[in-house]
Amino acid sequence: MKQIIQDLQSGKTILADVPAPIIKAGCLLIRTKVSLVSLGTERMLVEFGKANLIDKARQQPEKVKQVLDKIKSDGLWPTLDAVFKKLGEPLPLGYCNAGEVIAVGEGVREFKVGDRVASNGPHAEVVLIPQNLVAKIPDNVSYEEASFTVISSIGLQGIRLVNPTFGETIVVIGLGLIGLITCQLLKANGCSVIGYDFDESKVKLATSFGVTAFNVSKETDPIKICMERTNGIGVDGVIITASTQSDEVISQAAQMSRKQGRIVLVGVIGLDIKRSDFYEKELSFQVSCSYGPGRYDEQYEQKGQDYPLPYVRWTEKRNFQAILEAISMGSIQVKPLITELVQLSKYESIYNQIGSSKSIASLLQYEEGIREFENKIEITPSIFDKQKAVFGIIGAGNFTKMVIVPTMRKLGYNLKYIASEKGLSSSILSKKYKIAFATSDYHQILTDPEVTAVAITVRHNMHAQLVIEALNVGKHVFVEKPLALNAEELDQIEEAYRRSGKTLTVGFNRRFSPFAAKAKIMLGDAGPINVIATMNAGFIPANSWVHDLKVGGGRIVGEACHLIDLITFLSGSLVDEIIMTAAGQNPEANTDNASILMKYKNGSIGVINYFSNGNKAYSKERVEVYSQGRTLVIDNFRKLESYGFSAKGFSKSQDKGHYDQFKLLQQKLVDGGKEMIPIQETLNTSRAVLAAIESMKLGVWIKVK
Repeated sequence: MKQIIQDLQSGKTILADVPAPIIKAGCLLIRTKVSLVSLGTERMLVEFGKANLIDKARQQPEKVKQVLDKIKSDGLWPTLDAVFKKLGEPLPLGYCNAGEVIAVGEGVREFKVGDRVASNGPHAEVVLIPQNLVAKIPDNVSYEEASFTVISSIGLQGIRLVNPTFGETIVVIGLGLIGLITCQLLKANGCSVIGYDFDESKVKLATSFGVTAFNVSKETDPIKICMERTNGIGVDGVIITASTQSDEVISQAAQMSRKQGRIVLVGVIGLDIKRSDFYEKELSFQVSCSYGPGRYDEQYEQKGQDYPLPYVRWTEKRNFQAILEAISMGSIQVKPLITELVQLSKYESIYNQIGSSKSIASLLQYEEGIREFENKIEITPSIFDKQKAVFGIIGAGNFTKMVIVPTMRKLGYNLKYIASEKGLSSSILSKKYKIAFATSDYHQILTDPEVTAVAITVRHNMHAQLVIEALNVGKHVFVEKPLALNAEELDQIEEAYRRSGKTLTVGFNRRFSPFAAKAKIMLGDAGPINVIATMNAGFIPANSWVHDLKVGGGRIVGEACHLIDLITFLSGSLVDEIIMTAAGQNPEANTDNASILMKYKNGSIGVINYFSNGNKAYSKERVEVYSQGRTLVIDNFRKLESYGFSAKGFSKSQDKGHYDQFKLLQQKLVDGGKEMIPIQETLNTSRAVLAAIESMKLGVWIKVK
């Protein structure tokens, strides 16, 4: 299928070939009929993509600080490499979609195949959208009109925050698409509406909707007009839908408001607020969040958990429904806002002039017919080295993009497939690294007899299921950590592994770092050792999927396992007992501030300090090894320091072992022999990290199997 994407590195807007997504639980598969181009939001993305590196940095000062912090901790070249890889990730454009349902996922009751719906889907021929971001289109509303649903909801949410009452005077600053719709919604609410813009054609259009509109480029004083029209009292509310870097807009909004007036920001403006403007009038100021309650809440958007209507009357979805009803009843008119209707294949006529476009609403029209959309597309001919394993990669997230695929390609891996849920990420990676096929259906990897090995890099809750499926069909498996999220999954994996006769490798890469390898040699047969490993993990917001015990398993399970495996490697033994304590009065299982103490079967002791409350400029990882009057320190996998050893340490650019792990894996799959990581160590580490969580709950040592 075709999809419009923005290349942030080259600045090009591309109509790309992408595998069509497949249906999943809680979602709808929608064939797009019409989509609306957001000339505001999309213009910013397009112009950002066209900007040079310095201008990109100027536009994102907070990201520059993050880069500088990363340079301090990880070094210059790894940081620059990460930055350029990030810029090389194209973004999907569009969020105003109208189309027909062609498949319904498990658990969806409200919709059926054939329903006409509006959603926040991108500019793509087929979109996969969670049910809470979809609304049915009334029979008397066309697809063209319905494509205004989502962008109109942005204006509607701004109005809900202003909370206007019948007869109040509300100002709308900025008469672009959202502004013009906002004006109509306010009029339908019984308000007197004043509008301002620099574009005379938009002023005239607003006037036709009954708005008292003015062109501020004609030496019009907006503050004076508002005061005159309110008998010197000031307006009741201001909704800012304009887009400008100037701080003047917020000052004008304050000056034209009455005492205790309300100002809501929907657009993007400078926010250097003068205290005196707000203090004297006790003004309220809010920034509206997109389509309404539920936005950026994964439980609502992705998992379909609705807010109870009596307590949250207007959610994203209910705002969509309200807009569609308003269009159906004629309360708002969107047809007069349509400037152009362009075929998808001619998208460039919109995007090539998006920075200077005078269009109000540009619509993309999609090809009619019953054409089948493929879930797999061929990127490059599949010619492989028959001496090497043929890999399929399931998952195309950030770590896969930044580390796994570049490393595999550098080592000359035979890469036949990469799969991603919606198809876009896999197609981008396939084109960049010349992978034979991109797909949205991982089953195509598992059923292809030419594929001999699978790399699993999806979210943690899918690891166990995919490992078992791959082993059961006779594939070698590499899986990112953690191996599983509970003991039952681990038992099932062990059974499948024993039965399969294939290899199972977990992404415990730290042991393959040249720093760890040298440390192991220097320690020799040292007997019991003591290890203190600290991970300065950094803060991750509580709403991130990694904290969700059902999806990410928590950061201890998802990341601290690296350090358990490393200490196991250095000690040459298995964890016997483990206990964990966490910061806080009542720490939860998804804590990310904890200390773990481990007893090993050979008498070694391991301590892991996993903290998220440290400074980012400090080393992310530090490992101290104490043995027989000697000490080794691995500092952030950039330096190995030795004390009391005849051999000296060394330093080099950061190397956490990914390259060497994949190099050895490739050799292993060709030559056979012992597992790279003994299976008993893999399982012991995986059980130990789960036992650590259990020990925190119970407050006792836990014996590890």
